[in-house]
Amino acid sequence: MKKIGFLSFGHWSPSPQSQVRTASDALLQSIELAVAAEELGADGAFFRVHHYARQLGSPFPLLAAVGARTKRIEIGTAVIDMRYENPLYMAEDAGAADIISGGRLQLGISRGSPEQVIDGWRYFGYAPPEGETDADMARRHTEVLLEVLRGQGFAKPNPRPMFANPPGLLRLEPYSEGLRERIWWGAGSGATAEWAAKVGMNLQSSTLVYDETGEPLHIQQAGQIRKFREAWKAAGHPREPRISVSRSIFALVDDRDRAYFGRGGESEDQIGFLGDNRRAVFGRTYAAEPDALVEQLKTDEAIAEADTLLLTVPNQLGVDYNAHVIEAMLKHVAPALGWR
Repeated sequence: MKKIGFLSFGHWSPSPQSQVRTASDALLQSIELAVAAEELGADGAFFRVHHYARQLGSPFPLLAAVGARTKRIEIGTAVIDMRYENPLYMAEDAGAADIISGGRLQLGISRGSPEQVIDGWRYFGYAPPEGETDADMARRHTEVLLEVLRGQGFAKPNPRPMFANPPGLLRLEPYSEGLRERIWWGAGSGATAEWAAKVGMNLQSSTLVYDETGEPLHIQQAGQIRKFREAWKAAGHPREPRISVSRSIFALVDDRDRAYFGRGGESEDQIGFLGDNRRAVFGRTYAAEPDALVEQLKTDEAIAEADTLLLTVPNQLGVDYNAHVIEAMLKHVAPALGWR
């Protein structure tokens, strides 16, 4: 295990039990948690993107703000739903956020998961043509994004421009060198993991995947990772890929931890169905005293296969408690897993 970061969904709720009551709270506390995580020595601050929900939605203002407030930590998404994205505008936003951060952006994207509304991407002005699914549309948007991130000129310049142009065809600006190699695909199946490898994206695997074999989540994920690596090698890419998995992990080191997570909870994987009625397996929550937690995590095959672990944090419990969760993991558990 080379890197450990956190993943926040950025929930907010007006409930008196929530420390995150408004969108302002969610955004500002996300920035503060990233700053705290960097001070604690964590490697990454990642954010989930959902539309039509009281969660983080538009990622690039947040990523740029985090990049301006931090110096070292990787910043990213896990994931952006590409069914909703204009890939050219996205390339401009991502380039700007990456430049502000000094080249620390790790952009996780995917075909998306079930949303709050039916075909929500249609309200954003996108619809797959006849014969194409919404998943096809997401992959098509992705391929356009990957192409423009190469930085090659493609647009014919105006012969009478307002401002002088460089010679040749024009590319999108600002262009951030190296961002193309820091795009990750959130794969839910072996086939999409192999596709991500073929087109040269890093791999993100979440706390759920489509249930393709009936095995526990971590075993199915490990299998997907091995398929990804084989496809990457076959494609002949010159660099080594990055691979992350997400987990809900809590080291019980004080009374707050035991009150929140010490009752056992979801100690086994759960089975459910996603919006397309495909069977999916949802990962368990790990919660135990540090020594027991280390032994449990050592049996997680996907964590062993990945180079990056993202800790899903209960952001509505506030910045201070989530910083404590991250610190407890880094101090009491991570070194035994080979971190640093």
